[in-house]
Amino acid sequence: MSEPRILVVDDERFFREAIRDTLAAAGLAVELVATGQDALAQLADPRFGVVVLDLQLPDLHGLEVFRRAKQTRPDLRVIILSAHTEQAHVLEALRLGAFDYLAKPLHEEELVLSVRRALATFDLAAGWKALRHRLGRLEHALAELAERAGGPEASLGQELRELVVRSVANVLGAGKTSLLLLDDGPGELRVAATHGRKIPDDGQDPVRLGEGVAGVALARAEPILVADVSADGRFPDRAPQRGYDSGSFAVAPLLAGSRAIGVLCATDRGDGPMDADDLALLRILAQQVARLLDRPGGTGAEPEALAELEETPDLEALPGGDARGASLVRSICDAVTAEIEPARILQAALAQVGRALRAAPVSLFLASGRPGELVREAEWDGGRASDRARLPPGRGLTGFVLESGGVVASDAPARDARFLGDVDTPADGIPRPLVCGPIRFRGRVLGVFRCFPEQARDAAPAFGELLSAALSAAVRNVLLYRSLVQTIEEVAAARRDAKSA
Repeated sequence: MSEPRILVVDDERFFREAIRDTLAAAGLAVELVATGQDALAQLADPRFGVVVLDLQLPDLHGLEVFRRAKQTRPDLRVIILSAHTEQAHVLEALRLGAFDYLAKPLHEEELVLSVRRALATFDLAAGWKALRHRLGRLEHALAELAERAGGPEASLGQELRELVVRSVANVLGAGKTSLLLLDDGPGELRVAATHGRKIPDDGQDPVRLGEGVAGVALARAEPILVADVSADGRFPDRAPQRGYDSGSFAVAPLLAGSRAIGVLCATDRGDGPMDADDLALLRILAQQVARLLDRPGGTGAEPEALAELEETPDLEALPGGDARGASLVRSICDAVTAEIEPARILQAALAQVGRALRAAPVSLFLASGRPGELVREAEWDGGRASDRARLPPGRGLTGFVLESGGVVASDAPARDARFLGDVDTPADGIPRPLVCGPIRFRGRVLGVFRCFPEQARDAAPAFGELLSAALSAAVRNVLLYRSLVQTIEEVAAARRDAKSA
């Protein structure tokens, strides 16, 4: 997403230009208008995210401008400017949903702090809105794939493969996608279907297992995300290929237990490099595609490179279909977009998980200053059970998730050899069905979430992958917002100290 724009609306030239100069000194670009009608015309542009709005305007009262703008742009962050004599109007604006208000004459640090916070919350909401739309596309794609798989046997051939690559392109907004399947014989990946790029008549060169990005992803049973291949030290000899507009791509292996089937690849996203959300959505699609292709006589092999890969249960159909998981994540998005404060954002997200899965507790842990230690950042207990406040490093199933970045989902975790009763249970020590997944930020695993569903059938890996994507997005936005606010407050404190010195 491009940087949201700021609009300043004030009929007094002195205040307009003073605000512009203050924000420009803080590295923020603004546009200026003097009337309410001009403001409404400008705010029809969705690129404006924040408006600094004076209440006293020559043509329309600021409250009327505010009401009209919010009717068409409910995502807009409005900061009200007022004189001390306009408190009744200020209260009405706050009741209607104004983000903040500032009294004239303005204090520079207060103005910058308010605008930066408004920008941060606008970005957060825009990110969740974008993710919600993509999850809607994911929900549709999963339903369409499941419907096609239930049709005639012929529909499981090339037609299904082409639907797979189209679905990946639609969900990720990728210009080019491909499905590579593993030969049973020589252990080579061959292109089975592409979208956005025609396969030459003589096909494409096969990729041996363990070679190239696709071969490495499948051999290691790990997804790979590359922001810029020319600057990625993992692939020093790989240059952007001809026919592609971007050096950024995402690759997810198709695995059914230890059975290697192939890989899904996506590149050339129209609005920037592939990111962690893209990779999470691609992994979810890869799980569904692997299930569809893992049929008697279907494509797949157990090459030597995967001999030590841990056996994991096949994804069972989720109650209500695979779309149920996508619907859950969309409800998480809807809940957190209504919140601003970081603590409430995480609480709202966990509450949606708890209610949908009838799970308690649902908790989120992040790494502390001590190596490997996890500290509970947020929790929803449903009035029934609380989770542990801290977890030791590298122990139990939870420690495995933190170290490996994988998902653990089990209806009877106590039967797993890695299970530890003082780690993988809530505070009451009673074993329950468990779903535990990683919280990722900028390519690293920062912590884990875990929930204890009431129904054993809800301890499904598919839920784990979906929740990992959604909760990682929530944590990422919260951390960025906290970092921004801390930086602003440190700058403001330094300026105050400098003035008093």
